[in-house]
Order: sequence, then C-alpha cells, then structure tokens
Amino acid sequence: METVRAPAAPAMSRPRTVEAIFRDFSARRAGLVRALTSDVDDFFDSCDPDKENLCLYGHPDGTWEVSLPAEEVPPELPEPALGINFARNGMNRRDWLSLVAVHSDSWLLSVAFFFGAPLTANERKRLFSMINDLPNVYESMVDRKHRDRSGVDSSGKSRHSSKPKQRTDDVRPKNSRAVAREEDDDDDEEHSETFCGSCNGIYNASEFWIGCDMCERWFHGKCVRITPAKADHIKHYKCPECSSSKKIRQ
Repeated sequence: METVRAPAAPAMSRPRTVEAIFRDFSARRAGLVRALTSDVDDFFDSCDPDKENLCLYGHPDGTWEVSLPAEEVPPELPEPALGINFARNGMNRRDWLSLVAVHSDSWLLSVAFFFGAPLTANERKRLFSMINDLPNVYESMVDRKHRDRSGVDSSGKSRHSSKPKQRTDDVRPKNSRAVAREEDDDDDEEHSETFCGSCNGIYNASEFWIGCDMCERWFHGKCVRITPAKADHIKHYKCPECSSSKKIRQ
C-alpha cells in the first residue's frame, strides 16, 4: 500500500525537450494507470474519507502516491484534483474511479504543458500528438489493464474462433461493433479474461475489437488503427507484430 504523505520536491531535473517531457508524461501516466487497475484495492484503501484533502500523484519513476497537497504556494507543479477521498464512499466505486481517472488525465496534460511552455508552437503540437497516441488514464481504467495478454475464452463462440483460419459466419462477429453491442449483460463476465494484445485493456462489449488470424490475440480496433469499415474488407487479419515478424523472416 502506498504511504500517505506530502509529496517531496521532485529529485529529477525539469524536462526541457519534447522527448524528455513525453517520457515524464508516460512515466506519470503509467503510475496512475497502475493505481486505478492492478493496484486499485490499495489505492481505494489509501483514500480514507476520514483523512484530510488527498490527491493522487503519478511520479516520474512510474510510481503512484496518495498524498496531501504540496505545502508551498504556489506549488512547483500544477496540483491534481483535491479531496478525491471525500467522495469515495458516497459514489458507486466504478463511477468514483472513473471520476478520478478523468481528473488524472487533466492533471497529466497540465503538467506536460507546464513543462512545455517554453517550447515552440510546432514542438507543443508534436508533444500533444505523441501524447494523443497513448490511451488515456480513463480509457485504461475502463479497460482494466491486466498482465495476462493471452486470455481467449473458448466459451465465447459468437466472438472467438478456436481456429484462426476458420472464418465462418459464426466467427465473423469479432469484426463487428454492431454485433458486440447486441450481446447480453453477461458478455463482460463471459469475456472477462480477454485482453487487448496492444494495451492489455480488458474486453468491453461497447468497443470494436479485431482478432489476429496468426497469433489469435485480440486487439482494440483503435490500438491497431483498424475501423469496422476497414475490417469488412480484411479476409485474414495479421496484427502489427505478426506482420513485422513475417517481414523479418523474409
């Protein structure tokens, strides 16, 4: 469990280039995603409503911390949402975590552009483009990042294929957002062990997914830049990793 304490001043030097700021952003984001996914129980316990105003921080070393806000005024960095612990028991747990995730995304952007203030307009544009290529904290929290990247539930015949080369009408719904949305309320539980091979996000029936016919892993369409319309014209989909491996062998 993370220690609740006031954050110390950052030990690392202030990032000054687009690449350095992006690395700082990515590390802080990773810590926040961890707090809201794999470490979510520890995070929940750290946000004691009986304590003072608490904030969730992501640090440049990839760790997270629930702490009191910085004492110095003005603070050295923009501050995250204050008092996240007060609403913990007054909201549905998932709704509360979603709210924290949205505030965390806002804080990450404010820190990145605080560091990026001296950059040129083109450099700031490039920085935002790099940031925008990553799933944000909210998206990662909703998808529930998980270490197991291979989970394909064979019981989900309507969306999964036990043999990647078979492309019958029963298998095709894996490339159909409309079919995914028609699945019943038990779908999330049925596919609770299916994770995106790119971002590790857990299966969500409201999102478009596509399966690789080579390695049998599943991916968010957005993670591999495949839209439902584009998927309709793909007979045998190969994920980026399988495509690159084939090129290397050739």
